Amino acid sequence: MATKERESSSWEVPRLTPGARAALDAAGRLFYERGITAVAVESVAEAAGVTKKTVYDRFKSKSALVCAYLSERDSRYRGWVESWIAEHPETPPVLAVFDALDAWMTARGPKGCAFVHAHAQLLDTPEHPAHRVINGQKQWLHDTFRDLAHDAGVRSADALAAELLCLHEGACVMHSTTDITDAVTRARRAAHVLLQDALATGGRSAPGRK
Repeated sequence: MATKERESSSWEVPRLTPGARAALDAAGRLFYERGITAVAVESVAEAAGVTKKTVYDRFKSKSALVCAYLSERDSRYRGWVESWIAEHPETPPVLAVFDALDAWMTARGPKGCAFVHAHAQLLDTPEHPAHRVINGQKQWLHDTFRDLAHDAGVRSADALAAELLCLHEGACVMHSTTDITDAVTRARRAAHVLLQDALATGGRSAPGRK
């Protein structure tokens, strides 16, 4: 799959000592559950059972800790999607991305997209390095959809990728902000229609799976 050739993240997570690992795990839980701006480094250190000095020694700043949290979550989601596609060969890969999202939201993302939340919380600080990680994650999603659409036989793969990304992101937001519990399922159905339409109007060949 072409997406595996891309860099796993736009932010390099430092080599982690056991204390730093505990701090990053705690930061991941707290930042996602309470919000980046609402959680202080002291709270992360306390939850991890380490000193604040340990956190700063390894991550240097709260900004770097936020970037490490987002980068690691990004890497995990990329791996989740790629594994899901590989393990479900009976499903067209474009649609398998939505199945992977549905499973991820149930298992690891009940509050919605961590990157959308982070972007909203950091709007007043456009210089924050986390924006690079956030943008990189969304670009990866777009490129993944584009490559999978191209592999499926879609000539206008870039245009379809933008539409699929809108569905993917919209489903994430609707899942966490409304009572529409099947938002991802609805998005998948719409994605199937878009895929079939793209293949019918300008594709090289139509996939036989559904």
